[in-house]
Amino acid sequence: MQRTVSTHLEFDLAGTCDVLLAVAVAAGTPILTETVSLSSNGNPVQPIELADRHGTRLHRFTGSPGRVELHYHAVVAGIRPVERANTLDLLHYLRPSRYVESDRLRSTARRLFGSLSGQALVHAVTGFVFDRLSYVPGASGPADSAVSTLESRRGVCRDYAHLVIALLRAVDIPARMASAYAPGLKPMDFHALAEAWVDGAWQVVDATRLAPRQSLVRIATGRDASDIAFLTNHFGGLTLSRVEVGAVANVLPRDDHATPMVLA
Repeated sequence: MQRTVSTHLEFDLAGTCDVLLAVAVAAGTPILTETVSLSSNGNPVQPIELADRHGTRLHRFTGSPGRVELHYHAVVAGIRPVERANTLDLLHYLRPSRYVESDRLRSTARRLFGSLSGQALVHAVTGFVFDRLSYVPGASGPADSAVSTLESRRGVCRDYAHLVIALLRAVDIPARMASAYAPGLKPMDFHALAEAWVDGAWQVVDATRLAPRQSLVRIATGRDASDIAFLTNHFGGLTLSRVEVGAVANVLPRDDHATPMVLA
């Protein structure tokens, strides 16, 4: 399957600012073509590329006051090699994190899912979140977490993913978060989803059911939204004015959202 993905960002810096961008497809992805074009006040900027242990590729630069524009484009064919996990990784993704208060949801999760294990457990958690929440753009803010999402019963993809991850960790299933380009997603945007360690593999779990999992292209991977943000700034103010995301596939598969699947 061939997928074409793109991002166009525009933002203004109020002063000298350290900027991190996570919009490039993950390392190891079979890339046919790729361009990263960054400018500050009309002048080309060459960012430094950094990669973490899961293949997340960060583009970092120090920006001056003024307008910054990013254009990213890639054509991807095929899938990444299956990622293995070591003991430290699995322990890391069992712990509570900033937006995933699995410790606070332990009693709820054990009451609802304590009799289940393996694929049946993951399927039950995914179905619970799908049925429990309403997808409402703008209903949540950057401070909302798994607990507040469960209480409000609404949110967007990051909220669905946070709740899935929290419930899984609460019943001792290692779970993590990923961002992805998602052909078929409407409205088009960066997409967030969960991954659960089941039967010796990281299986993709998307309780929104808004895009076929087969078409997804991994961008970033981490504990929760704090690790996979597409734009992060330090030491200066930043105002985001434009976000355009594109993702299309030459074939858009059908997905039953039940069959175990690995994220490309």
